[in-house]
Amino acid sequence: MQSEVIAVVEATAFRRWMAVATLTGVSVLLIYTGVQAGSSALLSVCVIALGIFSLVIGARLYQATRHRIELTSEGLRDSSGIPIARLDEIASLDRGFLAFKPSNGFVLRTHAPSGKIWRPGLWWRIGRQVGVGGVVPGHQARFMADRLAELVAAQR
Repeated sequence: MQSEVIAVVEATAFRRWMAVATLTGVSVLLIYTGVQAGSSALLSVCVIALGIFSLVIGARLYQATRHRIELTSEGLRDSSGIPIARLDEIASLDRGFLAFKPSNGFVLRTHAPSGKIWRPGLWWRIGRQVGVGGVVPGHQARFMADRLAELVAAQR
């Protein structure tokens, strides 16, 4: 049985398309610069490779932001079904100004490390840290962080 969704964080269409368009524009400029550069061949290849890498990241961002993050009484999950962090795994939540967190988001620290996963523009997990945010609206992330903090405090 699915738990009731308490809060949702998702990229708006405008933010999603602006992020993809920006990465695509950077990719085109890098590839063009690499092709037109009159300097060393190694530098041109590196700039073209960076442009292709940016294009791949733009495509991954487009795919990742089709999904959303849902907060339930059990924890955070991706709408594709990937569990992000269970409530009993969360050690702390940080959304301060100086926190190493995604734009408009927050970062969680878990008790035990998990695998690495990255959904550009939406969320990432490396070791014990989980970052939520990116191209999402700040008010959605703040609301989710507030509800998550309440759930974690109530569980202790």
